[in-house]
Amino acid sequence: MPSPSIFSPHADKLFIGGSWVDSSIDGAFTLVDPNSEEKTGTVAEAGAADMDRAVAAARQAFDEGPWPRMAPAERGRLLARMGDILERRSADLAEAWTAQVGGLASFAPHLVGGGHMTFRQVAALSDSFAFVERKPAMMVDTALVVREPVGVVAAIAPWNAPYPLMAGKVAYALTAGCTVVMKPSPETPLEAYMIAEAAEEAGLPAGVVNLVCGDREASDRLVRNPGVDKVAFTGSTAVGKRIAMICGERIARYTLELGGKSAAIVRDDFPVEQAAELLGNTITMMSGQVCAMLSRAIVPAHRHDALAEAIKGVMERVNIGDSRDPATQLGPLAMKRQLERVEGYVEEGRRTADLVTGGGRPAHLNKGYFIEPTLFANVDNRSRIAQEEIFGPVLCLIPAKDEEDAIRIANESDFGLNGSVLTHDLEAAYRVGRRVRSGTFSQNGMRMELSVPFGGFKQSGIGREGGEEGLWSYLETKSMLLDGMPGSI
Repeated sequence: MPSPSIFSPHADKLFIGGSWVDSSIDGAFTLVDPNSEEKTGTVAEAGAADMDRAVAAARQAFDEGPWPRMAPAERGRLLARMGDILERRSADLAEAWTAQVGGLASFAPHLVGGGHMTFRQVAALSDSFAFVERKPAMMVDTALVVREPVGVVAAIAPWNAPYPLMAGKVAYALTAGCTVVMKPSPETPLEAYMIAEAAEEAGLPAGVVNLVCGDREASDRLVRNPGVDKVAFTGSTAVGKRIAMICGERIARYTLELGGKSAAIVRDDFPVEQAAELLGNTITMMSGQVCAMLSRAIVPAHRHDALAEAIKGVMERVNIGDSRDPATQLGPLAMKRQLERVEGYVEEGRRTADLVTGGGRPAHLNKGYFIEPTLFANVDNRSRIAQEEIFGPVLCLIPAKDEEDAIRIANESDFGLNGSVLTHDLEAAYRVGRRVRSGTFSQNGMRMELSVPFGGFKQSGIGREGGEEGLWSYLETKSMLLDGMPGSI
C-alpha cells in the first residue's frame, strides 16, 4: 500500500487565493492503485464555480499583487525555495507516481529528479534572461524591447508524468511573472497538491499559485474563462484541438504538447541484436505511456524478419509484475480504460498485421491493469496501429525498401514529436535527422535533454517547453520608443 505521507492533509480542499477552501460541489475523485485495482484515497473535485474562483484569485494576484512587478531575481529566489521544498519531498513524489499510475519504483526517482532539475534550471533564468533589451534605433534615441508576463496561466497536466510536466509549466509561468491555476488530471492530483503546499511554504503571495482538480466539464469552464490569458496543455491531440478552438475564439495564448507516433529508422550498419535490445526495452518504458515513444520501427525489408525474431526474444524475457518490485521491468498500465484502449488496438492489429508476440494479459497476474509487451510485424504504415497513438507497450515493425523509403514512411504521419535513427554513422544520423519532420530527433534511441526545447511538428503540438525557449510563450513582447535611456534599468 502507498505511504500515508503522499496524501495531503488538504486532500479534501482546493487551494485558491492562498487558502485551502471547500469545493462548491459535493464530489471527490477516487484514486486507484493500478497494481491491485484497490482504492487508495480521494481528493476534492472542483466544480465550474471553483474554476471561476481560482481564475478570479489568479487575476487579482496578477492585476493588483506584487508578483508580476517583482524583480525577476526575487521571483527566481522564491521559485528556487519552492524547488528546495519539493526536493525534500522526493520520496513522497516518487511514491505518488507509483501509487497513482503504477510507474516503476526503480524509475520513479529519475522521473522526479527531472522535475527538480526543471525548477533549478528555470529559476536560474531569472538572473540570465534578458527581460529588457536595448536595440539599435534609427528614428528615436532609445528603442527598448521589453518582455512582460502574459498574465493568468491555466496549467493542465496529464497523468503519465504528472510531476515533471506540471513542474515545468508552473516554473516557467512563475519565472515570467505570471500567476497560475493548476488543473491536474483527476487520476494524478497528488503532485499538484505538493506543488501548492510548496508555494504556500515558500511564501509566494496569495493567488499566485492555485489548485483545482476537475472533470472535463469543469476543465472546459477553466479554458473558456476570459480571465485566463494563456493555456499550457500537455495531453491528447483530440483535447488539444478543442483547446485551440476555444482559445482561438478570443485569441488567448496557448501552448500544446500533444501526441506522437514516433519512428526509429534502423540502418544497415546497426547490428540486429543491438537494435532489438534497444527497441524492445524502450517500448516498455513507463509501460509505453510516453508521448515521445518510439512506437514505429522502420527497417530495411531484407532485415525485417531477423529483427522481428530478435525483438520477440527480448520482449519474452521482460519481467512483468508489481511496479514496487525492484526486479520488475514492465508494470501495469495506468488505469482500466487505458488497458481497454490498448487491448482494442491489439485486436485491430491482429486483423491488419502479423502478431509476433504478446497482446494478452500475463497469465501469472490475476489482478491489475497489466498487458504483455506486444510486437506487430509487416505493418502497413497506413494502418490504424501505425498511424494512431496507442499509448501502451505495442511496437509496430515496418519494412522499407531503402533509406529514402524509410524517411518517407517516418514522415507519413499526422504527428511529428520525436524520432531516431539507429546507426553508428554520425554523418548519416545528422543527414537523416534533418529530413525527418519532428521536434526532437536522436541518434540511437529515445533520448531526452532537459536543457533544450521540446515540442512537436504537425499535430504533435504548438510551442516548446524546455530551455530558454520554454520561457518565451509565457511572455508578451513590447517595444518602447523613448527619448533617452531610463536610469532605473
